[in-house]
Amino acid sequence: MNLRTPLGRVRGHGSAKEGTHHWWLQRISALALVPLSIAFVIVLIKVTGADHEDAVATLGHPFGAGIAILFIFTAFYHFRLGLQVVIEDYVHGPGAKLTLLLANTFGCVALGLVCIMAVLMLAFGG
Repeated sequence: MNLRTPLGRVRGHGSAKEGTHHWWLQRISALALVPLSIAFVIVLIKVTGADHEDAVATLGHPFGAGIAILFIFTAFYHFRLGLQVVIEDYVHGPGAKLTLLLANTFGCVALGLVCIMAVLMLAFGG
C-alpha cells in the first residue's frame, strides 16, 4: 500500500522546465525558414543554367550571399534542434545519448561553418 499523494509520487519525474523553450525555438526557426527558403530557391533558380562566372557573381553579390548564409545558419540550427529531440526521445543509454547529442551539435556546427565559409569565399573572391 502506498501512502504517498499523487504529487509526491510524481515529484522529480515531471517537467525539466525547458521543453517549452525548445519547442518555441524550433517553431520560430521553422517560421524563419519559410521566407528564407523561398528567397534561397529564387537565388538558386537564377544560377541554374548560368555559366560559372555568372553563378559566382550571383552568389557573391551581398544579397545572394546574405540569403545563402542566413538560410544555411537557420537550416542547420533547426536541424540540430529537431535531431536533438529525436535523440532525447529514442536513445535511452546515458552514454550513447550524450555521445549522440555532442556529435549532433558539433556536426551541425562543423557542416554549417563549412557551407558558410564556401559562400564567403565566393563573396570575397577567395
